[in-house]
Amino acid sequence: MAVSRAEIEALYRERYLGFRRALAAVTGSYETAHDAAQEAFARALAERHRYRGDGPLGAWVWRIALRVAFDEHRRAAPIPLEEMLEIGLVEPAHDLELADALKALPPRRRLIFFLRYFADLSYKEIAAICGISEGTVAASISEARADLVTALTADTPMTSEELA
Repeated sequence: MAVSRAEIEALYRERYLGFRRALAAVTGSYETAHDAAQEAFARALAERHRYRGDGPLGAWVWRIALRVAFDEHRRAAPIPLEEMLEIGLVEPAHDLELADALKALPPRRRLIFFLRYFADLSYKEIAAICGISEGTVAASISEARADLVTALTADTPMTSEELA
């Protein structure tokens, strides 16, 4: 099931800022996130005949975008997305405690949290991107929120080992 150029362009117009915001957490800057988002949509347009329709169009483009953002890490050997992640706040100086708490989350939980709250994706879209069930998405978000509450309300910062 090929997707039309107009559908991809509409997704770009509606969701570009979400892509850029979330990809900035992956790439470390808004400029490189902009480039990654542009490249992802260009690839989606060029390869739209490959979209099979077995998940949301946005999830398909997100998988492309995340692969673009992690392309340098992927050159040696294919690595699952959740193992590649070193995402964090682009401007951690605004809230160092939150930045540290987010870094302490396990990689897959951090990815799911960022896709939900920085990219504003639905559970269905996140499930399609990560290749997991919507129930696993819900559980991961719940666990991430609980971990963040614990870390942010503790008198002493928690380490990643304590949160895992």
